Amino acid sequence: MNSTPPFVRPLPSPVARKASQRLRRRDVRGRFIPTMTSVERGEPVLFVVSEMADFIKAGGLGDVAASLPRALRDACDVRVLIPGYPEVLSRLQSIEVVGSVAPRGHLPACRIGRALQADGLPIYVLLNGPLFDRNGSPYVDANGKEWKDNAIRFATLSHAAAEIAAGRTGMEWTPGLLHLNDWPTALAAAYVRWDGTEVATLLTIHNLAYQGLFPYALSEALGIPSEHLEEMHFFGHMSFLQAGIVNATRLNTVSLNYAEQITEPADGCGLDALLARRAARGHLSGIVNGIDASWDPRSDRHLSAHFSVQECEGRAANAASVRQAFGLRDSEGPLFAVVSRLVHQKGLDITCDVAPQIIAAGGQLVVIGGGEPDVEEQVRALARRFPGQVGAWIGFDEQLARQMFAGADFLLMPSRFEPCGLSQMYAQRFGCLPIAHATGGLVDTVDDGVTGFLFHEATANVMRRCVERALRTFRMPGLLQSMQRAAMLRPSGWDIAGRQYLDLYRQARQGAA
Repeated sequence: MNSTPPFVRPLPSPVARKASQRLRRRDVRGRFIPTMTSVERGEPVLFVVSEMADFIKAGGLGDVAASLPRALRDACDVRVLIPGYPEVLSRLQSIEVVGSVAPRGHLPACRIGRALQADGLPIYVLLNGPLFDRNGSPYVDANGKEWKDNAIRFATLSHAAAEIAAGRTGMEWTPGLLHLNDWPTALAAAYVRWDGTEVATLLTIHNLAYQGLFPYALSEALGIPSEHLEEMHFFGHMSFLQAGIVNATRLNTVSLNYAEQITEPADGCGLDALLARRAARGHLSGIVNGIDASWDPRSDRHLSAHFSVQECEGRAANAASVRQAFGLRDSEGPLFAVVSRLVHQKGLDITCDVAPQIIAAGGQLVVIGGGEPDVEEQVRALARRFPGQVGAWIGFDEQLARQMFAGADFLLMPSRFEPCGLSQMYAQRFGCLPIAHATGGLVDTVDDGVTGFLFHEATANVMRRCVERALRTFRMPGLLQSMQRAAMLRPSGWDIAGRQYLDLYRQARQGAA
């Protein structure tokens, strides 16, 4: 327990307090946003990422990369480094070359460009056409196959971040901390430490299941010192993520519960012992992601009709738009939604097993997303089996997805594991109640029976019982509306997470000193 007494200051007068409040910003629910402060206002931070929703995204990391740096801008000088994908080059109006990165091993030389987003957020772009200027996602080609040179591509990104931190790129700006995200940037923490650069590194693990595993034969090409190869050894492969976990000043992940889970064998993906050791030294934290202010049912431009906590009638118009888009029959029954990557992790097989119960109870189901071909086919087959009651959209459409959150009564999330999850928070903000497996960040963000429903085993039988609870709630309008209001009022902005990240930045800088 801290024995130091808290700082006490006199309360302001009512007049002064009201004047101060007029100057403070409010969130989408009308509540005051606490002001973020830092020990060193203007502290330079380089946020290194492989995707960003401003330009291109494959998952929730892209949304976080678009939101978190912006949430921190009032408290520190945060700038983003991202590869020069075609989507980045085409959407940035003017890119000025401000530096260059020397080769390392077989990693090629690159230029560094700088541009500003419309809101003034500085973006550094790693320019190398052969590595990054190609069609596909950041990680896979148009056929869904991983790029064969991903080791070179993302080692080059990591090397560039380390060189910027070391002040060897010719840039006028040098960060005091590197904020790295997942395996594509994790190797930067290792390069920093191997090169003896005095800069703090924070590695955020967004999904431990993706580790960046590559053959040892590439070690020389990646410029990895032979004496450090053991730090990357993971069951006969080199693990980029493990290199980051070993070498980063501090580690965090995207929910409190997930931070605990990954130190145990069941969810540690083979890295649990290493993570447990770092956690024991106080080097592993959990910070729940936030969602940005665009998720406001009163003003979201994607919605068919707007609504609020006080006036929710607009949800019916969005439900009608969703039913029309998916070719469903008119219905006054409950509408269930899935907005997700269609992969094994997300439990779509469990959803397909439970869907007949939903239909038998008078409900309907709509699914949007893409991913693994066999999971996509499962969803298509379900839609063919229940025409007019189940709809599937293979792919993604932002407007339709937001209308689904705004019109559906329930969101199904039977994820086998879920580091944080954003869909449940999007749904809650729009009055759609999550039905979720009690794992990872879903435990931290869904209050069972208050802002959604939780079930404690990722099986169809257990999920069926939870769905029945939701159906009973639907038949009690007063209870349903009360839960919808509670969900919409749940704090989920970046203000809380932003302050926690600032504290973590301080700790990382102190740990590196």
